[in-house]
Amino acid sequence: MSNSSTQLRIPAVYMRGGTSKGVFFHAEHLPRDTAERDALLLRVTGSPDPYGKQTDGMGGATSSTSKVVVISRSSRADCDVDYLFGAVAIDAPVIDWTGNCGNLTSAVGPFAISEGLVQAPRDGWATVRVWQANIQKRIIAHVQMRDGEVMETGDFELDGVTFPAAEVRLEFLDPGGEDDDEGGAMFPTGNKLDALDVPGVGRVEATLINAGNPAIFVDAAALGLRGTELQRDINSNAEMLRRAEAIRAHAAVAMGLGASAAEVTRDRPHTPKLAFFSQPASYIASNGKPVDITQIDLVARIFSMGALHHAMTGTGAVGIAVAAAIPGTLVSRVLGGRSRTVVRFGHPSGTLSVGAEAQQVDDEWVVKKAIMSRTARRLMEGFVRVPAPQPQRSAQGQDELATAR
Repeated sequence: MSNSSTQLRIPAVYMRGGTSKGVFFHAEHLPRDTAERDALLLRVTGSPDPYGKQTDGMGGATSSTSKVVVISRSSRADCDVDYLFGAVAIDAPVIDWTGNCGNLTSAVGPFAISEGLVQAPRDGWATVRVWQANIQKRIIAHVQMRDGEVMETGDFELDGVTFPAAEVRLEFLDPGGEDDDEGGAMFPTGNKLDALDVPGVGRVEATLINAGNPAIFVDAAALGLRGTELQRDINSNAEMLRRAEAIRAHAAVAMGLGASAAEVTRDRPHTPKLAFFSQPASYIASNGKPVDITQIDLVARIFSMGALHHAMTGTGAVGIAVAAAIPGTLVSRVLGGRSRTVVRFGHPSGTLSVGAEAQQVDDEWVVKKAIMSRTARRLMEGFVRVPAPQPQRSAQGQDELATAR
């Protein structure tokens, strides 16, 4: 693709899913060459932007709003659509395709129905079977319909989103990692709890888990934190962010996700995620709403793309549900050594309930399903306009969506 004085005009839908926003595309409307595709998507979002604002693009200058989604009909008999997710770096020419976005997953079903990729009943609940191409997992989305249209308005409230909307129910099937997954099994080191020696930080206990996305779970005290901090307490603290990234990068190497910590920091900012936990405590959420100790089972926070997330990532919630259901993990330890099939946790914007079904089979823990609810809404639909870019190679760029199935 060469430069042109005429801007490209590409069909797209700008959608909120959960506490994230992203630009949704049909795969057929994007270049088949992955380098060309990634260069185009970087320009769509306005990255890289040394000012950190993405003013000349559709990105929202946060990890939750600098995202792209590529959808196509699935060739799999057990799925309706394939869903490929890209986390777009704001200040670097990088799109990380290594993991899923659980929040934007809630928008995939509504998009697929509204765009005519999936048939749905005129009224009631529609079922959309999604193949998550990044992590090679199946997800079932249950979407409400009314008069032949996706219901987008409603009274379901999701902390971290200002306005209520229609509930979307998600089932993440077999969310735990397997031996042939990237990073290996659900517990890639074979342990539910590891002790890591992290240069510049010290010895850190952590649960390294593949569930929803690869993740690292640590106690808040390992970072010198209480656990009830908000974004303003963390994201302006350069030393704290350095410590968090050091733990994340070295744990990723232990999980088999990179040859070195430097490589992980450079090439895969999206995964694995680092989350920290503490026992229940009362605090004031970011919108001024009080979260009472009696409302929650534990407190959780998660880092995303180098900064503390304003709420909780969807895949982080899946990982928490899975870890809570299995004895011996750091999450179960924070829960007092008990396993839970449903857990309600506090995050910076409020609270969230998630659940997982786990059972022990031949001394191995198997999780068949993790469940949570989100909301989604189309914000704008039509075309994005973008100058035709020169090809650039983004780290961790995948082959065409067809080959990722």
